[in-house]
Amino acid sequence: MQNEGQSRFDVIFGELSSLYSDYPEKAKKNPELRKLDWELCNQGAISEIDLIAIYSKATGLEIRDEEEIRDREVLPFPGISTDYLLNWACLPVSWTDDEMEMLVSEPYSIGKMSYFIKSLYGRKVKFSLVRRSLLERKINSVYEKSQTEQENSSSQFLQAGDSEETLRSLASEAAIVRLVNETFTRAIESDTSDIHIEPEETRLVIRFRIDGMLHLIMTTPLSQYPAIVSRIKLIGGLNIAERRLPQDGRTNLKLGRYDVDVRISTIPTMNGESVVLRLLRKDAMTYDLKNIGMNEAMRLEFERIASLPYGIILVVGPTGSGKTTTLYSAMTILNTTERKIITIEDPVEYRVTGLSQMQVNSKIGLDFANGLRHIVRQDPDVILVGEIRDKETAEIAIHASLTGHLVLSTLHTNDAAGAISRLLDIGVEGFLISSSLKAVLSQRLIRKTCVKCHGKGSDHETGKCKVCSGTGFRGRTGIYELLVINEEIASAISKNSDSSTIMNLAIKNGMKTIMEDGAAKVAAGITTASEIARVTINV
Repeated sequence: MQNEGQSRFDVIFGELSSLYSDYPEKAKKNPELRKLDWELCNQGAISEIDLIAIYSKATGLEIRDEEEIRDREVLPFPGISTDYLLNWACLPVSWTDDEMEMLVSEPYSIGKMSYFIKSLYGRKVKFSLVRRSLLERKINSVYEKSQTEQENSSSQFLQAGDSEETLRSLASEAAIVRLVNETFTRAIESDTSDIHIEPEETRLVIRFRIDGMLHLIMTTPLSQYPAIVSRIKLIGGLNIAERRLPQDGRTNLKLGRYDVDVRISTIPTMNGESVVLRLLRKDAMTYDLKNIGMNEAMRLEFERIASLPYGIILVVGPTGSGKTTTLYSAMTILNTTERKIITIEDPVEYRVTGLSQMQVNSKIGLDFANGLRHIVRQDPDVILVGEIRDKETAEIAIHASLTGHLVLSTLHTNDAAGAISRLLDIGVEGFLISSSLKAVLSQRLIRKTCVKCHGKGSDHETGKCKVCSGTGFRGRTGIYELLVINEEIASAISKNSDSSTIMNLAIKNGMKTIMEDGAAKVAAGITTASEIARVTINV
């Protein structure tokens, strides 16, 4: 048994040493390895899922399906205290008179636990692995106090939350650190774009936005709300004692193999602070016009226009339609040592080598118009303006394009022709638009049909599809329409023609509408007709 145990330890030690260079040195100082391993998780040096994968490889223990464990009804096992279960991070989930299935989060103590269960209860134990943060939540839900006690506890926590010292103490508790880390890790693994943390009257709700849609991921007792929110504020460098005013922050997180940029926003609500975290995974950021869903003919035409020496190119669509990704994909064509590229954004979402990037700061008077006015003095070849919001910014951008600069920007309009009407509405002269505007790209993001279940959300063998979590969709792509300004359309713009006239001229000149592009993707099996209808309802 000693040799077998030593062999398991060697595998764990070797795997963790390869992932975390300081592991051997720390192991000398902390011989209780279970504590060291979880300390590394709490610090974000390794993710929980990577850790239990190493444990499984070393011991042969099965890693249980987390979704099945979350949904599974588990009864309290008589005679084992909650303190024991939480201390050893273990949970009996099923048993007979002779055997028991026990979930554990680490293998170091399974020998002791097996002896304990056999001696006291006369049962053999089968062990399975699951992440500790999930296990702790499951233990608390199975062995939770009465509803009255929980409500009293919540009230006490909320009252205690007035003290900054108390909030810092709550935010530093190991269980809270693990819960927040697990939330980030789960979000990253499911390609979540935003995490929503929302206090309700009796519980705290955590939802993920995946492929543009919100999904309920977990609920926790309201008593954990001050600690969780304080932990997130500490991570983002926000004032943990300020709960009456909105706050914004930004931080970078290293969670195991993941490197994530996080934007944090808090606002006060009737039940407490609502927190939204925007996640930007650096390892997942790829900017390539070939990968965003354009058909080849449109892509080649857009690349041609983006390579022009001067003029304005607009990308339009609602918030969250992928406009910034499209602009940065265009930047990969333009970003060469021969070109000076300057951007002004609010905020700078993606940091790209080779670009001089400026962030709007309204508190000191640095808005789009003021920043753009200074950018043109920096001898740029290409200027990226995050958004044209007013006449002043539009006119500076236009004048920059007319004096030999290529300007790319975004507008919030429903279709390509609407961008021209929008510029006219904010007061830009038609002749200025017609002489500077080269093209308008309108876009939407659509969910792609899951390649595993083909949109069904389930199959006969495994039930709910694991790839898409039963939604029938996994991943997103774009649908587009590209309005290229020719002489006929430019003439119509000079006469302040309305958007329907511009649209009809564009279609006559060969433009495929966004609805037609969507229909083509439905025919190709990429998405569904209902998905196209959902995102183009206002087109």
